[in-house]
Amino acid sequence: MIDPCAIISSKARIAANVTVAPFAVIEAEVEIGEHTSIGAHAIIHSHTKLGSHNKIDAFVSLGGDPQYTTYNGELTYLELGNHNTVREFCTISRGTKQGGGLTKLGNHNYLMAYCHVAHDCLLGNNIILANGTHLAGHVQVGDYVVFSGFCGIHQFVNIGAYCFLGRSTKIGQDIPPYMLVTGVPGAPRGVNLVGLKRHGFSEETLRYFRRAYSLVYRKDLRLQEAIEEVSLLVQKCKELQPFLDMLQHSKRGIAR
Repeated sequence: MIDPCAIISSKARIAANVTVAPFAVIEAEVEIGEHTSIGAHAIIHSHTKLGSHNKIDAFVSLGGDPQYTTYNGELTYLELGNHNTVREFCTISRGTKQGGGLTKLGNHNYLMAYCHVAHDCLLGNNIILANGTHLAGHVQVGDYVVFSGFCGIHQFVNIGAYCFLGRSTKIGQDIPPYMLVTGVPGAPRGVNLVGLKRHGFSEETLRYFRRAYSLVYRKDLRLQEAIEEVSLLVQKCKELQPFLDMLQHSKRGIAR
């Protein structure tokens, strides 16, 4: 299961049934869960933890030093959950002391070739990053978000669950959940109806999502006025609570 040409530290902890291809490098203080595969020439840097059933493809770099000019060798970490796929030439950095010390991905995420996830990013579950998508530092992404190819996300941006971002979208401010997002700079252009239907949201719930979107993005309302109107809708549709939370607690401001 482990090719003799792989270079593996004696201080790495590798579970049973892990496959390691030729010329992969696994450094000390790495933990790899069972049924995970590591591709040829991939490098898993120290203080990286992988759960089970992950597929790490060729030439991937996991847990490298954060690309942060004031990083000075502090002890920080990268964690991936279970059933993630990371395709060729992707890079995922460890966290920084200033950002909490941890970059973390949940379960069942799929990163296509040449994606980058920077330091201190926190990603949920069932997220797709298509080829060439780059997340700057401290980005947070909710569950079931889909990034089309070549998206670029500014540091400290928060993207809510179930969003769909079109090709080459550039995001500089927070995006509430359930949105269909395009543009440079990117902003919601409607509700992600196709994706939400696929995930079993009812027609009644989708009507409330459309009404909330209209209040924030189509009516000539100040943000606080829109928040007050959306608060009334939440009383009738509890699924709108994450949408309202984003409006109320955004630190970078809502993309409008």
